[in-house]
Amino acid sequence: MSAARSYEARSLIEATPEQVWATLTDVAAWPDWDSGVNTVEGELALGAKLTISVEANVGRSFAVTVKELSAPSRMVFRGGMPLNLFVGQRTYSLEPEDNGTRFTMREEYTGPLAGMITKRIPDLSPSFQQFADGLKEHVSRRPSP
Repeated sequence: MSAARSYEARSLIEATPEQVWATLTDVAAWPDWDSGVNTVEGELALGAKLTISVEANVGRSFAVTVKELSAPSRMVFRGGMPLNLFVGQRTYSLEPEDNGTRFTMREEYTGPLAGMITKRIPDLSPSFQQFADGLKEHVSRRPSP
């Protein structure tokens, strides 16, 4: 089934994938460097549930399950409705590029109710780019190991 709607943001970060991964996977610290994330509750572990509260949708938290953790290259969160009536899947990817790491964050919405539900979702492009830029800035400020 094709995605009813998707968002994507990218940044080129002057650090190794391992350095970016260390920051990306410290989910409790996301609010420290991304003003668009209010809180992240839960432990980042395969199969674990996280609850994320963001500025783009004030007053509403999102429960997601960690579906993939492949250090230092890929992390996948998935949330939605029972019976896959509506599914949101967010993928964070890190790929070596030139002297750094290409970070990509992509979210796709699928399911029979996706067309109807995505009409009520605000444009997430600015918040996605803010996250990608914040990650880049935060990693560039951290001392190299």
